[in-house]
Amino acid sequence: MIKTTVFVLLFVGSCLIAQSGQTQSQPSTKSKGRVTVQGCLSRQSGDYILTQSDPSNSYVLHAADNIKLGQYLGQQVEVTGTKSPTLSDSSDAGRSTSAVMLTASSIKSISKECSGR
Repeated sequence: MIKTTVFVLLFVGSCLIAQSGQTQSQPSTKSKGRVTVQGCLSRQSGDYILTQSDPSNSYVLHAADNIKLGQYLGQQVEVTGTKSPTLSDSSDAGRSTSAVMLTASSIKSISKECSGR
């Protein structure tokens, strides 16, 4: 009876450890994946910036393939793309510290004007 109880406890414990390992690996996979965000497209210091309703949430956009960001300036847009970390060096001094790099694979206009302007 004691051997059976010990075996069951070891089995359950190993299952829990295996699940916790899988759970920890999932967020890093999602953070490298595609995201869709909405906001106002502007240009600052030569970069295209997507600013959400909370101005501290912003994305530095780079266009993938044949995406033309310039035609969407001043508009409320929805962008789908891949996030990547920004480099925090001296050339980023003019950017918001919370800006995230987003390589845009698609963009569509939601409104011809940004709200709150």
